[in-house]
Amino acid sequence: MPADTRTGLTEAAEKIRILAAQHADGADRSRAMHPDVIAALREAGFARHFVAAGLGGTEGSFAELTRAVIAVGEGCPATAWCASLSAYSARFASHLPQEGHRALWGDSPDTVIATALMPAGRARPADAGGGWLLSGQWSYVSGIDFADWALVCAAVPGGDGDGPPRARFFALPAGSYAVRRTWDSVGMRATGSHTVVVEDVYVPAYLSFDRTDMMTGRNGGSVVSSHNVPFQAVGGLTFIAPVVGAASGALDAAAATMTGRRRNHPNELALVRVSGRIDSARHLVEQNARVLDERLFTPEHMARNERNATYAAETLAEAVALLIRAAGTAGLGEAQPLQRLWRDITSASSHVALQYDTAARKNYSAVLLGPENG
Repeated sequence: MPADTRTGLTEAAEKIRILAAQHADGADRSRAMHPDVIAALREAGFARHFVAAGLGGTEGSFAELTRAVIAVGEGCPATAWCASLSAYSARFASHLPQEGHRALWGDSPDTVIATALMPAGRARPADAGGGWLLSGQWSYVSGIDFADWALVCAAVPGGDGDGPPRARFFALPAGSYAVRRTWDSVGMRATGSHTVVVEDVYVPAYLSFDRTDMMTGRNGGSVVSSHNVPFQAVGGLTFIAPVVGAASGALDAAAATMTGRRRNHPNELALVRVSGRIDSARHLVEQNARVLDERLFTPEHMARNERNATYAAETLAEAVALLIRAAGTAGLGEAQPLQRLWRDITSASSHVALQYDTAARKNYSAVLLGPENG
């Protein structure tokens, strides 16, 4: 499949950008996306973007998804965040066995999955058939309010039970878990990133897979190209694309405040500087998508993807800070979109996948300096 196969997602994203922008202020205040926006995301095809064609999915490219998420982010970063995660969550879940694919997508390729990537709960073998009994709590599960399934990661006994614990993912249909409404961040409020609670729920073997498979890109359940990508290669792309869109939207919002006497040399200079930062971040993020579509999974390319995402996050956070200083009091009124976009970018760029020390330092320093003990 060509790396830039067109699925219509980019065109649909432009319509969602407009719709989401209209509801962004209300979504921010209510801490929940508007039902019309949720329906539009599903109809546009974000959830089906990485689903196998045999199940009605579009098997789309990383490049097209990245462009679409950036476009939506210009109108509402929280909507773009959920759009991105609904697409990537299907890619994560593709590591399930084929019976699991049929359970998730047999009725519709537009199944929305909300994912908790970090191990938090525990599971123990439940029967000889490979099933599990799962319990735990997972925080910051974006989009869980309107998800059809949750995908969570938990520790399981290693080896014969005496070895170190391993991590596995478990897919759970809505209704088998509870949601605690704990999301109280000052930014990205409408993502509804609440806490998933599971108490001794049985999960059949076909709804579980080893976390190592996702990390290495080894997929025994699918031969689709996008389903066989090492997690490191994604390099934070899931989370940085919405931030790029948000920064572009913030630039437009700041420019709208600079009329009359506020259109002066310092402010014009600030806008030009910020525009360069945003464009440079966009280029790095689009480069990451090309690496994935072209399957350039060398250690150097994967480490560069991690560096690109973290550098872009840092650059965009600095850029929006410049906009806030340039816009002044006029840009910080509650009715102004700039202050909301500033909060969203600040919150999103704090994600662990977009931090140098946790996501990029070790691997890319090895590219520059060689192995630590080399």
